[in-house]
Amino acid sequence: MSQDLNLSSSHALDEETARAELYGLLSQLYYAAPDAELLGQLQVAVTEAPDAGGFLEEPWRELVACARSQSVEQLAAEYSSLFGGVGKPEVYLFGSHYLSGFLNEKPLVRLRDDLAELGLARSESMPETEDHVACVFEVMRFLIAGDDAAVSNLARQQAFFNQHVQPWLPALCQALQNHPRAVFYARLAAFTETFISVESQGFDLLG
Repeated sequence: MSQDLNLSSSHALDEETARAELYGLLSQLYYAAPDAELLGQLQVAVTEAPDAGGFLEEPWRELVACARSQSVEQLAAEYSSLFGGVGKPEVYLFGSHYLSGFLNEKPLVRLRDDLAELGLARSESMPETEDHVACVFEVMRFLIAGDDAAVSNLARQQAFFNQHVQPWLPALCQALQNHPRAVFYARLAAFTETFISVESQGFDLLG
């Protein structure tokens, strides 16, 4: 990431840029355990929001505090124990599992259809299917920060969020927060859940 993580920088960045950066950060953290550079940025991140008592301030503070107590090796081991291994993982990161109980089912087909309509497709170099949480978050980042206003706009964001994010992300977050071996990723899930709730409320205001 080219910019330091700093929730209090929203006075200098517009809200849309801040939202896009958060989606990008979440995508990185769910796609793989943080490397030394990203963990270092988390560990020195400012935790005070510009407006005290903001919804994201406390879960962000707890996430950063946890990051400061962890090493790259510890986070890699936690990521592997929760999401890796051969066969069934401890916690699934794929939307189809939460929406249908199975992988590669109808929710993934609908997602692929909607991505095609947006002109997006999975890179051949990426082994995960498009309903991986990191992929979904990266699409949201694109819909916020992309240059094509016909695609990257609030209407598209709201439609994609309501169809492919909000229906299952809370279940993933709860699974992580309830898992006995989740430490950093339990904090990340708590922050994610709050962020998704704030996004949901914002989209609701659009009608």
